[in-house]
Amino acid sequence: MESGDFNHGPQRTPMTKTNMDLSELMAKHDQGDLLRSIAEAVLQLIMEADVEGLIGAGRNERSGKRTTWRNGYRDRSLDRRLGTLNLRVPKLRWSP
Repeated sequence: MESGDFNHGPQRTPMTKTNMDLSELMAKHDQGDLLRSIAEAVLQLIMEADVEGLIGAGRNERSGKRTTWRNGYRDRSLDRRLGTLNLRVPKLRWSP
């Protein structure tokens, strides 16, 4: 086996933006609590990716076979050692 022989098919582009500039992250949170801000951003990305996997389509993306749709967000707080993380949990709407 040669190196670089690991291509098992066409590359798929991720549906969500999986990176955020550090300056953008710091600008969003003026309190200076960088670790808490990073934890919130990472958890948001994980939840968005999970929802896209369940739905089978990205945000504002159309798919004819879907039976689930996004239905807004609900605000939730999560208490951790870093402090309270303020998260926006995606809501889903299922079709019968």
